Amino acid sequence: MRKQHWFAMTLVSPRLEFCLQTLPPRAYCDADWYGREMGSVFAQNWICVGRLADFAAGTMRRVQVGAADVIVCRAADGGVSAWHNTCRHRGAELCRAEVEPLGKLIRCPYHAFSYAASDGRLVATGHAVPTADFDRSAHGLLAVAVRVWAGFLFLNTAEAPRDLVADVDLAVLDHWPMYGLVTGHIWRSELACNWKVFWENYSECLHCPGIHPELCERVPIYGQGIMAASEAVGWDGQMPAGNLKPGTESWTPDGAACGPIFVELTEAERAAGYQFVTFWPTAYVVAHVDHVRAVRIVPLGPLRTELVVEWYFAPETLAQPGFDAAQVAEFAKIVLRQDGEAAEMNQRGMMSPAYRGGTLMPEEYEIHRFHQWLRKEMEVSA
Repeated sequence: MRKQHWFAMTLVSPRLEFCLQTLPPRAYCDADWYGREMGSVFAQNWICVGRLADFAAGTMRRVQVGAADVIVCRAADGGVSAWHNTCRHRGAELCRAEVEPLGKLIRCPYHAFSYAASDGRLVATGHAVPTADFDRSAHGLLAVAVRVWAGFLFLNTAEAPRDLVADVDLAVLDHWPMYGLVTGHIWRSELACNWKVFWENYSECLHCPGIHPELCERVPIYGQGIMAASEAVGWDGQMPAGNLKPGTESWTPDGAACGPIFVELTEAERAAGYQFVTFWPTAYVVAHVDHVRAVRIVPLGPLRTELVVEWYFAPETLAQPGFDAAQVAEFAKIVLRQDGEAAEMNQRGMMSPAYRGGTLMPEEYEIHRFHQWLRKEMEVSA
């Protein structure tokens, strides 16, 4: 579920004033609808593919950006570029393995057409001898836009990419040492649900009391079925200084910080306990006082979704004697497994021929906002 960012509350409650309809059932299972999403939502928005530091210099790696197979090239000097994984000669894939060595050229394994890894220009045509009408400059690799934010690598396949935006100002994590953090643990989970079902679960906390007992104990407001005090009926305009149960500092199994608390955090940021940053449709980042976690949502088909979850730590935290990043991750994994099971349960129920669509409750305002955004991205009328 999505947890409200602590400082962005206003004196206006976000609750919906009406109980609104959800997306139609076909949005969660129809192959044509899914295909349209791949050609619009995932083709036009920035897609997170992980931490730039985890793309080794001197390699090229295949990643999926919606329906597009893309090569991320990390030069020996650390420079990064990205290209569609298709040769301009007759379309063969250029990179066959998940990761391959990279020099100055990308050479097609089919007919030996070669391209400069830095700028994608066609350098050689193998044994082929083009005629005078062949314009080499028009046959370079097809570029994919690259953006790095807080150490994360984002790709965009649109011809004219828009700005990278989140649900909060991108400066929100400026007091976290994002670029110096190191990946300590990675966990993958494949879910039998549409990608939107997981996002919708993330966007409300009505399910929290019944699905997340451990989390509700750690974050008491969730036990009320809401993400923040402003969602309560009759809210008096007051916001608590912190979110965590008194005596706890982080989302670790025992609630204690797993290492040194980040030194540049303000008193308010430390008191809040965490900060969420959401990037539709691709990922969300959770910054705790002692580590950071990112969850990437990767559609695999109309009814399959992969979660790629990574935990990042300061080098001095990882260097502690006996430190176990996987053990630190266990609390969040409990929550994620519960969310995954809930999403699959929801998907199965929506597959019933009797299901004609649902109704959003006032507390599910964030799902409504997600639906509005999705319809706009797909140019589908409400």
